[in-house]
Amino acid sequence: MANSQVQKLESNVYLEEAAELVFDVFCNKTYCIAKVFPTKVKSIDINEGEWGTEGSITSWKYVHDGNNCVAKEVIGDIDRKNCKVSFKVIEGDLLQKYKSFKFVMQFIPKEDGSVTKLVLEYEKQNYDTPDPVTMLQFGNEVIKKVGDFLKKD
Repeated sequence: MANSQVQKLESNVYLEEAAELVFDVFCNKTYCIAKVFPTKVKSIDINEGEWGTEGSITSWKYVHDGNNCVAKEVIGDIDRKNCKVSFKVIEGDLLQKYKSFKFVMQFIPKEDGSVTKLVLEYEKQNYDTPDPVTMLQFGNEVIKKVGDFLKKD
């Protein structure tokens, strides 16, 4: 029997960099992430549309839990005023375990940097499917690597 309830996992990653700078990388320059973290993110390509545009489709090749994985995502809502963007997985390895999977990221300004709130929204294929804790950790690692990259710039 399948579990059809949408569930969430959340984390907050504190960075020294301004929210607008981090948001810009994840929203408009997503392709840079493969250069920033090549051991885990092998490539990010645009399939349809343009970077930083709602409805555009991107493909990720990445290493997760020691496995080579792929994901095709559609860029969802972009809220430039509040530095928020979402990515809905429409194909790939995550959909073997989850009926649906979405990444929601908000970059919140703080006095001395920013906080990136990462929310994973997912629907399990069945009750035995584990929560995607390691994917949340992966997302946190990517956010930290982007922060390190922006420090150097």
